[in-house]
Amino acid sequence: MHTSPQDVTARPSPRARLAFAALLLGMLMAQLDTNIVVAALPSITTDLGSASAVAGVTAVYLLTVTVSTPVHGKLGDLFGRRAVFHAALALFAVGSLSCALAPSMPVLVAARGIQGLGGGGLVVTAISALAQMFTREEMMRRQGYLTGLFALSALAGPPLGGLLAAGPGWRWIFLVNLPLCVAGALLGSKGLPGKPQTEAGASFDWAGTLLVTAVGAGVVALGVSQTLAHSPLGTAALLAGVTGCAVAFVKVERRAATALIPPSLFHDRGLARSIVSTGLAGIALFGTFTFIPLAVQEGTGAGSGTTGLLLLALTGGQLLSTTTFSLLARRHPALPRWGYVALTTGVVGMTGLAVLPALHGAPRPFALAVAVTGMAMVGAALGLSLQAYTLIAQGRARADRIGATMGTLTFARQLGGSLGTAVFGRLLLTAPSERTGLIVVLATAAGLLAAALATAPRPKDDPTHPG
Repeated sequence: MHTSPQDVTARPSPRARLAFAALLLGMLMAQLDTNIVVAALPSITTDLGSASAVAGVTAVYLLTVTVSTPVHGKLGDLFGRRAVFHAALALFAVGSLSCALAPSMPVLVAARGIQGLGGGGLVVTAISALAQMFTREEMMRRQGYLTGLFALSALAGPPLGGLLAAGPGWRWIFLVNLPLCVAGALLGSKGLPGKPQTEAGASFDWAGTLLVTAVGAGVVALGVSQTLAHSPLGTAALLAGVTGCAVAFVKVERRAATALIPPSLFHDRGLARSIVSTGLAGIALFGTFTFIPLAVQEGTGAGSGTTGLLLLALTGGQLLSTTTFSLLARRHPALPRWGYVALTTGVVGMTGLAVLPALHGAPRPFALAVAVTGMAMVGAALGLSLQAYTLIAQGRARADRIGATMGTLTFARQLGGSLGTAVFGRLLLTAPSERTGLIVVLATAAGLLAAALATAPRPKDDPTHPG
């Protein structure tokens, strides 16, 4: 409704195609490095020692990706996607090289933080640039590539990391990024949107950046810290700090001339609904990733190897929904209805997974069918909701606030995932048994998906709706 991409034609130019390839490459690297190190952590610990600090290798990357997302989005609005993309590539390359050369665990953790700063920029720039480079119909087709890459990286990351660690060594997990960064820089040198025309004297929202960093850091810490998980007092203190920073952030953004997350985004009903639904779905879908394998094992009696194979249903459902959307959306372009389908599918699938732990002792083929069907539906909900609400936000964003809009949407999803992990972990710890806890966790997630459905964009919020 608001976005009016410049120099967009129905048939993308060769430069646009090359630039899109660069965006895909950047997105792939950023998403792969979220979990590619997981299988290599034992090798890293053996080489560098400091086993107690090894969790920071994954946690700090998640932290810096999350908090840098809205910052990169806003910087793209001020200085152009091309400049931010190349800066993000440079940060990612420097972080990757530093990780590969790290002589100790603290240096590796710090280098992963730098790498995450670049990764956040690669993700949000890819999503933002699509709205400026392509028509709505073309975006619908190409958005599927981004969502498919997300599924591919989740599936391929740990095995690839394990292979590299067992072969040339864990340092090659990071070294392989360097030629890919060079390739991305060359591919994106011409076709990405340049610096836009901005108001004279436009400034950057430093106060908002510091506060949103504090909020994001606190929520991510709640989700990944095992120490906090067993410390009610520490959790309460951190929650109080996060709440105080969040309140201060809202006040600062209301007064800021060029706010990091402009309050006016929420004056647009379609955008507000998309952001809220994305955040709720992020809590439910991303926040339960740790707990779904436990529910599968509890309900089916499967071992860890069989459970790993069963989890492919999540990725399969996501890829199937992504492909279906790409094929059908141009003929059936009502995006809010696709969102309804996604969230309804998620509610049904998550409810099935919530029942799964109670099937312990039931006929195994029945339990396996419930597990596979539930996971496939949850995966489909994830893939379809990512596409539908991203496209609604891209279509409704003002041309000068595309980055801020997409940064806010992505931040809501990432922060929701960390918050969900923290809250669900607490529910599991306080439950009378693991089985009961898993039922409560997944039933709560199903309820959150129902809440996301209740707050989801309506048909009149579609960017092409005449109203």
